[in-house]
Amino acid sequence: VQPPLPPVNGQFRQPTDVAWDNDGNRYINDGYCNARVAKFTKDGDYVKSWGQTGSAAGQFDKIRGIAADAAGNLYVADAGNQRIQVFDGEGTFKSQIAGIGTPQAICVSGGASQYLYSSNSNDPESMEHGEIYKLNLTGQVVGRFGKAGKLPKQFGIVNALDCRTEHDLIVGEIWNWRAQKVTLKK
Repeated sequence: VQPPLPPVNGQFRQPTDVAWDNDGNRYINDGYCNARVAKFTKDGDYVKSWGQTGSAAGQFDKIRGIAADAAGNLYVADAGNQRIQVFDGEGTFKSQIAGIGTPQAICVSGGASQYLYSSNSNDPESMEHGEIYKLNLTGQVVGRFGKAGKLPKQFGIVNALDCRTEHDLIVGEIWNWRAQKVTLKK
């Protein structure tokens, strides 16, 4: 195992996800080794980064997914600390969401009432967990569906979520080598 490289501006070591805000700024998780989020302008110019390894607010352990809401808040799946941390667009810590397992992939739905979806990904050696949580943007769980498995509506290590609407999700799975379209009842 190679030691993590010190983060330098726009240089990454195994980035895990990317999100865009309404102004076109890009936020990239450099999560496997460097435990940080980097911000770039819509033109690709480096602005800043924040985070380091740890468990305090603003620190990360194995960050995975990242998503932005319409207000410009960022949601970062801090899998190793079993939480989602919420930041403003400048990297200021706002809150955290816990009690939803180990978040891997996350997304924020479009529409007037936005929702945060988070996968509680199962371990590759286990058929436990695997569900996807639906939360309001304050972190309150409003629904949960799925479980680990290989059948339709079951999931095997969800590593990507797309939720452009509140009711339609595309779910990418590593373990099952597939993507599923899931339509939730209204």
